[in-house]
Amino acid sequence: MLTLTDNAVQVIRDLTAQSTDSVDTGIRIAGQADEPGALLLSVADAPAVTDQVIDVEGARVFLDAEAADVLDDKSLDAAIDEQGGVSFRIERQSFL
Repeated sequence: MLTLTDNAVQVIRDLTAQSTDSVDTGIRIAGQADEPGALLLSVADAPAVTDQVIDVEGARVFLDAEAADVLDDKSLDAAIDEQGGVSFRIERQSFL
């Protein structure tokens, strides 16, 4: 299952708090039908009925079936640059 770094948790909570007042808001990661293996990340008010939901300390991530499969053994990290731009990075999970 996709895991989230502490940085990703904080960035996701900040992004969703700025987007809406809904407690169900999260980021959604979905596969692109026209580009196999490509993923699209967006802010969503709620998960789709078939989405896998990951909730870590209030940071909610919604994964469609393709994204859940692609990201099953991955970790999501995030950073904010000096201009306030957000970037996400996907890495292999490290098992210690």
